[in-house]
This record gives sequence, C-alpha cells and structure tokens, in this order.
Amino acid sequence: MKWGLLYAGAYLLGSIPFSYLVVKLRTGKDVRTLGSGNVGATNATRAAGKAAGLLAGLLDASKGVVAVLVARGLGAPPAVTGGVAFAAVLGHCFPIFLRFRGGKGGATGAGALAILAPLATLLSVLVWFVMAAWKRYVSLGTVTAAASCPLFVLALRGDEGTWLPLATAAIAALIVVRHHSNLRRLFAGVERKIGQ
Repeated sequence: MKWGLLYAGAYLLGSIPFSYLVVKLRTGKDVRTLGSGNVGATNATRAAGKAAGLLAGLLDASKGVVAVLVARGLGAPPAVTGGVAFAAVLGHCFPIFLRFRGGKGGATGAGALAILAPLATLLSVLVWFVMAAWKRYVSLGTVTAAASCPLFVLALRGDEGTWLPLATAAIAALIVVRHHSNLRRLFAGVERKIGQ
C-alpha cells in the first residue's frame, strides 16, 4: 500500500504540466495550440522564448529528481525507486491534468536518471549534445541519448542487480515511443531543425 501510494504520488508529480503553465503565464496562450502542440520545453521555447523554454525544461527535470529523492528518503527499495522514476516520466507523458496529452519525457527522464545512474546519464547527455550539434535536431538528440542510456548503464554496471538496467530501459523505451511523430518527420525529411 505504501509503495502504491508512492507510485501514485510520482505519477501526479510528473503530471504537473510545467510547459503548459509557463507558456500560459508568459503569453496567455495554450502551448498545445502552438508550434508542434507538444507540452514540453522545446515547444515552450518556440511558443514563449528561450527563457521560458529553459525554465520549463528545468522544472520538468525537477519532477524526476524530486520523485527519486523522495522515494529514497522514504526508504523505498531500489526496485521500487526505479518504478517511481518511471511513474514520474509516465505522468509527464500522460498527465491526468491535461487529459493525458503531455510531453515526451526527455527532461523528466533525464532528471530521474541523473539521480539513479549519474555517470550513465552524463554520458547520454554528451550524446545528446553531439547529435544535436551535428544534425541540428533536438528530437534526434533526445532519442539517441535515451537509447544510449541503458547501454551505458549495462557497460558501467556494478552490483545493483537487474532493477537499474530494467528501469532505465523502460524509461528510454517510453521516451523513444513518445517521439514516434518526430521519427516519422525525420524519415520524411520535414522535422524542424534547431533555430527553425
């Protein structure tokens, strides 16, 4: 029961639509009607400027950080903590407060994984920077970074058991699946590049 409430709390925390709130407060508009329609930091940048996008991204990442830290603070077993991290990302992607139409999980997943697997996450962030600088697509950088994180976790694996690779893979899979429309646009050659 206790861990079930923790999962529910992480989902509700993840459901807080910071990009929606930041853009609404900054412009009075609904971010879902602007740009790509996505409730995430990249679209918040397009809709309300770089400062708004940066704030939204940091707040989205904080949801993953807080969820994992609270779980650890309450003495949750490692496997439960991994599940809590996934629940926070799930909440961001399918927020109850926006009728389950949310973001794509990149920032929230990065925040959660930064606490669960700091070195693997740092390496994944470097992958993001390389891909974004090389190809100029935020979405491609995010998908590549997400997909690489479980591989880094396995390569750096200590004595955590199977829960960390599984939790990382589940979060990465969710992020990649949520980018399905971006991947279609990439293959079609119509995905927007950084700055467009």
